[in-house]
Amino acid sequence: MEITDELGTPLAADLVLNRYRLGQRLGAGGFGTVYAATDERLQRPVAVKVIPSGGGDPTRAQREALAAGRLDHPGIVAIFDAGQDDQARYLVSELVYGRTVDDLNAEGLLSDRDVLAIGRALCGALAHAHERGVVHRDVKPQNVLIPEAPRSAAGVAKLADFGVAHLAGDEPLTRTGDVVGTLAYMAPEQAEGKRIDHRCDLYSLALVLYEALAGVHPVRAGSPAATAKRVGTVLPPLKRHRKDLPPELCAAIDRAVRPKPGERGTLEDLAAALEDALPEVSDEGGTVATWEGGHDVPRGLDRALAAVAAGGLCAAALAWAEQPALPALAAVLAVALLPRLGWLATAVATVAAVSVEHPGAALLIGFALAPVPLLLRRHGPLWSVPALAPLLGLATLAGVFPALAGQARGWFARAALGALGAWWALLAAPLLGRAMLLAGEGTGGARAVAGADEPAAALAVASGDPALVRGANVDEAVDLVLRPLAESGVLLYALVWAAAAAVLPWLVRGRFLALDLVAASAWAAALGGATVAAADAIGVAEPRHAVLASVFAGAFAVTIPHLRRAPVVEP
Repeated sequence: MEITDELGTPLAADLVLNRYRLGQRLGAGGFGTVYAATDERLQRPVAVKVIPSGGGDPTRAQREALAAGRLDHPGIVAIFDAGQDDQARYLVSELVYGRTVDDLNAEGLLSDRDVLAIGRALCGALAHAHERGVVHRDVKPQNVLIPEAPRSAAGVAKLADFGVAHLAGDEPLTRTGDVVGTLAYMAPEQAEGKRIDHRCDLYSLALVLYEALAGVHPVRAGSPAATAKRVGTVLPPLKRHRKDLPPELCAAIDRAVRPKPGERGTLEDLAAALEDALPEVSDEGGTVATWEGGHDVPRGLDRALAAVAAGGLCAAALAWAEQPALPALAAVLAVALLPRLGWLATAVATVAAVSVEHPGAALLIGFALAPVPLLLRRHGPLWSVPALAPLLGLATLAGVFPALAGQARGWFARAALGALGAWWALLAAPLLGRAMLLAGEGTGGARAVAGADEPAAALAVASGDPALVRGANVDEAVDLVLRPLAESGVLLYALVWAAAAAVLPWLVRGRFLALDLVAASAWAAALGGATVAAADAIGVAEPRHAVLASVFAGAFAVTIPHLRRAPVVEP
C-alpha cells in the first residue's frame, strides 16, 4: 500500500524503523499522520504517527516522546518507541480502539454520567502527569480518546497528544509571550503567554466538562478574535444551562474555570465533586462504560439488577394471579430498556391489575410506590431497592436496612432510601401478615397504636393481618392502615432511618479498619437507641429484635465499604 503524509505526498515502504508495518490510515493533522500498525517483533497492534522530515515542528515530536515516556497511567495513551529515518520521524504508541470525546459529543452519544466518568478518569491522568512534572497544555475533546472496552475506571478515557507539554526541569517549549495550545480551551494565563503550571490543565479540563454538560462552549465565538475577547472573562454559571444538575457539581466546575489560577481549587476537589455526583445524574443515552465502587462494575449491570428487582416486585404483587411470571418478565424487559419509564409503566400496570380483585391492597401498593420517583428522581436503578426493607423484615432484621441505604452516593439519596425503606416496611406488614417494625406477631402480640380509633387499626399496622386489607375496599384500607400510620407517629421511624443512612459514609469511610469498627459500633448503637426512643415517644411497643438488628447493621456498615475498596487482581 502507498503511505502518504497529511498533504498526500507519498512516503517510503510501509515497514518503518525495521519493525513497524503500517496499515490503515487513522487520521491526519498539522503535526503528522497516524496509522494503525503491527509491531513485527512483538506481534501486537500499535499506532504510528508519521511526521515527514522538513514538516511540522521537530521539537514537538521529541517533546511528546519525552513527556509521555515519563508517564504510566491507564488514562494516558502510552508511548512505546520513537525514532526517525531519512524520510520522517516516527512516534509509536498504544493503539486505542475507540472515538474522541469531540466525535461523541457531536453525535449526542454521551450521557451526563458518561461525562462525569470521563472527567474523573482525566483528573486521575492529569494528577499522575503533574506529579511527574508534566503539564499537558492542550486538554481538549479532540485529545481525549474513549476506548471501546476500558479495563478499569481509570481507563474509561485516555489523554493523548503531549506534543506541546511542558516538562519540569527543562527550558520552556516557547519563550514568554509565545502561545501554544488551542485558544478556545486555553486558560487565561496560557493565552496571555505567561508562564503556566498545572492549574492551566485544570481549567481546560473543566471547560471540556462544561461544554459536554451544557451543550455549548462558553468561550468559543464566531471568530478567533471574538474568542480571544472571551478568554479570561468570568463564564456564565453552568447551572444557568443545566438546572437539573447537582448544585455541588456545577459549583465545582464553575470554580475550576475561574480566570485567576489561585481561585480554581485543585484536581482533587474537582474529582471529588465528580465522584459524588456520578450516581445522581442521568445515564440515559450514554455509550461509555462506567465503573462503581472499588470493584469494576460495567455499565448495564446496575440496570440489569434494577430490572430483575422490578420484575420480582411485580411477581410478588401479582402472586395471587394465575400466571404472575408473564407480567414479571415484561417488567424486567421494560426496566432494562427504559429504566425510569419502564419502572413507572410497571408500577401503574401492577396497581391496576391488583385493584381488580383487591382494591385495598392496590391502594397500599400505590402509596408505597408513589414517593419513589419523586425522592429518587436522579437514581433510576435504586427505585426498587426499598423492597429490601420488608424482605429483611421477614427475617426480623428490617433494622439492617439503613446500613444498606447508607451505601448510596449522595446524602439526599441515602436519606431518601432510608425513609422509603421504613415506609415500605410499614405498608408491607398488613399485606404480608408479618410485623416489620412494630412489635407483635399475629393478633396476640399487637399493642394499640396511639391515636388509633379502632383496635383493628393496631392489628393491621403492628401485626399485619392480611385478611384486613386484601379483602378490604379503598375506604377500609384508609381506615385500617393509612390513617393510623399518619396519626400515630410511627412515621418517625422514617426520619430515624433517613438520618442514619445519610450520615453513615461520613462516619465509616472504609479506610482504616480499626477506626471504622469504632465508628460503626457508635453508629449502630445510636441507630438502635433512636429507634427505641422513637417507639417510646409515640407510645408503641419496642421494634422487633431492635438490638439484634442494630448489631447486624453495624456489621454491614463496616464490612461493605472495605469490600468495595478491596483491590481487584486482574489475571
